[in-house]
Amino acid sequence: MTVGAAPVPVRADVGGTPMGGLLATAPDPRAVVVALHGAGTTSAYFDPPGLPHASLLRLGPALGFTVLALDRPGYGASASPAADAATAAGRVDLAFAAIDRILTGLPRGAGLFVAAHSRGCDLGVRLTIDERGRDLLGIALSAVGRVYHPRAQEIYTARESGARTGLGGPGALRELLWGPAHLHPLGQDGGAAIAASIPGYDSGTEAEGWKDAFPSWAERVPVPVHYALGDAELFWESGPAAVAEMGGLFKAAPRVVAVGLPGAAHNIGLGLAARAYHLHVLAFAEECVVAGEAAARAAAH
Repeated sequence: MTVGAAPVPVRADVGGTPMGGLLATAPDPRAVVVALHGAGTTSAYFDPPGLPHASLLRLGPALGFTVLALDRPGYGASASPAADAATAAGRVDLAFAAIDRILTGLPRGAGLFVAAHSRGCDLGVRLTIDERGRDLLGIALSAVGRVYHPRAQEIYTARESGARTGLGGPGALRELLWGPAHLHPLGQDGGAAIAASIPGYDSGTEAEGWKDAFPSWAERVPVPVHYALGDAELFWESGPAAVAEMGGLFKAAPRVVAVGLPGAAHNIGLGLAARAYHLHVLAFAEECVVAGEAAARAAAH
């Protein structure tokens, strides 16, 4: 399977606050996938340098989907003091407005589908439970869990005790996000090419409370959900039981597919399993489009 051309940078002004990202269009899209990156990176996560086969932005149009990878508020083209200071509700407002402005005049097919990674799942879920998100086709979530992996818990305990080197240092955290090394073509230092400074809301008390707050948000998600966790995840506890527990949180969703992805680690969109994961996401998005088409045809008869 070939991949499409390189995506183009896009920007929008939202009431004086800059927002932007990367856009790859299909001429007559089945839908638009809005992709949300995790902490410490940018929209380039979905088009990693030197890894075109791992790019959601290139694969999507090849399969009939326009893909908008949005720089979350405070990151990349969306970095500004106003974005850094925005509340959670304000970040939802910025995202919805940016999506509408960037996609103005472009065909959207059946509508919008959200794909969110790691800390990006915070904004992704908030989009779906906002009243403006009631028409979203569905959401795909990856690399978020309920219980820290034992290795992650060990590292966080060391950091909290003040051990900023060795076990509690930045190298240990990089190990969680980029290990096991043999699953990442870019290596554990590959994130440097797509790295970005982390705004306060992704590193302070709000971020620390996210894990415990997530279930209360998840149970309100009203759209179909695809959830994936790599079986080599080192940040979150993985395995069939962990995957099933996460899938069970989405009590209001009309459909939930929860999968453990073989050969995938935390950075599920950058490793050897990236294309397999993105095919999962796009297949699920297609299923959501088909479900809508079927419902419309049934209502017409």
